[in-house]
Amino acid sequence: MPRGLQLVIIALGLIAIAVLLYYIWRQSRAIAEHRQRQRKTEEFQAKRRDEMIESIRIIAMAVEEDQVEYSEACLRLKGLLDYIAPELLEKSPFYVFQTVHDKIQHMPTHRARQSTETKFVQKMDKERLAVEKEHADEVRRAATAIRHYRFD
Repeated sequence: MPRGLQLVIIALGLIAIAVLLYYIWRQSRAIAEHRQRQRKTEEFQAKRRDEMIESIRIIAMAVEEDQVEYSEACLRLKGLLDYIAPELLEKSPFYVFQTVHDKIQHMPTHRARQSTETKFVQKMDKERLAVEKEHADEVRRAATAIRHYRFD
């Protein structure tokens, strides 16, 4: 084989090696960036989960100390448990959060409540208070249990 052809083949081989090295370098950078984004996402989710668990505990303490209406606590706890441990809403004593939520979720809150007719709001309040009274003991027991529950 002529010497010039050998040099051309060697040069093409070196170019191919350089292109492959560049491709490998770019892929390794992309993988490293993906891992870093994934790690940050996992850290954010873990922090968010911890904050939600802390919120659950705070709401449970507020229930135990009668600082919050049971209906509001059940709505909030049900919403938090939907993200943290939805299976708990089917277990005793925690199912009461779901039960109360289901009974009062149709009631207007916040701005909707302000723009609703006064008589209707009073009727809803009466219904809400009846639900709270019916489930008061269960809500308190469940609040104490959820405050001491170990979320893993």
